[in-house]
Amino acid sequence: MSRRHLRREHAGAEFELLVRDEGPPDGPVALLLHGFPQHGGLWQGCLPGLHELGLRTLAPDQRGYSPQPQPRDVEAYRLGPLVADALAVLDDVGAQRAVVVGHDWGALVGWALAAHHPERVRGLVALSVPHPHAFGRAIREDAEQQQLSDYFGLLRKEGTAERVLLGDDAAALRRFFEGGSLTADAVQDYLAPMLSEDGLRGPLSWYRAMAGPELAAVPRISVPTVYVSAEHDLGVGRAAAQWCADYVDGPYRRVDLSGTHWIVDEEPDVVVRAVASLL
Repeated sequence: MSRRHLRREHAGAEFELLVRDEGPPDGPVALLLHGFPQHGGLWQGCLPGLHELGLRTLAPDQRGYSPQPQPRDVEAYRLGPLVADALAVLDDVGAQRAVVVGHDWGALVGWALAAHHPERVRGLVALSVPHPHAFGRAIREDAEQQQLSDYFGLLRKEGTAERVLLGDDAAALRRFFEGGSLTADAVQDYLAPMLSEDGLRGPLSWYRAMAGPELAAVPRISVPTVYVSAEHDLGVGRAAAQWCADYVDGPYRRVDLSGTHWIVDEEPDVVVRAVASLL
């Protein structure tokens, strides 16, 4: 595995993104964007299948998740800079277009990238999180989604969230994975970089930066899209999943699974098949 260190800048201060670069170096690119609370190693179970498709995979630890120091200003975690990071990962290897695969917050970046820069996106696979207009609509109108998203309020409280999540050997942070089939070792691997206030600040800044207007600014999607949802997702309810199609103008397919939010860990073959359908 090759690890690239991509230099970025915010407010005059430099930081780096760690990018896992694997697969055929001359192959078409798949850009793999993780969410919370995970990192770019999330995609390990998908890589053999993606490489068999001839794809070169780029899996960054996104802004706030890469090795310290990372930006401390919440403004650095608005959607525009996050999309710019994704484009920079592609530009760094000279990739004009990519299949974009995103899970959780990574799916949100994928939706925005496809909406604002469709010429760079060959196709989008969005895992768990639907188009942000569908998600925002569900938060406004659907009681189930309002309950599922109630934890956002805590995560947006700077200082308080860090103390709550890290207390008692990060018990509250570990509870995010409850209901899934991940092993204790897998959970520990994901959480290891965030088991300090400094390590957790960046990931939580995504929640603090993503207010309603930020999500509402994402236009409709025209690129070919596969959206994968899970019946027992404790973060995204059925209304949001059903409404996703209303905001996609291009070819669209929804895949419904019986599992949990942790689609990439539990169903890596589903992810590979979704990508293959866009090639």
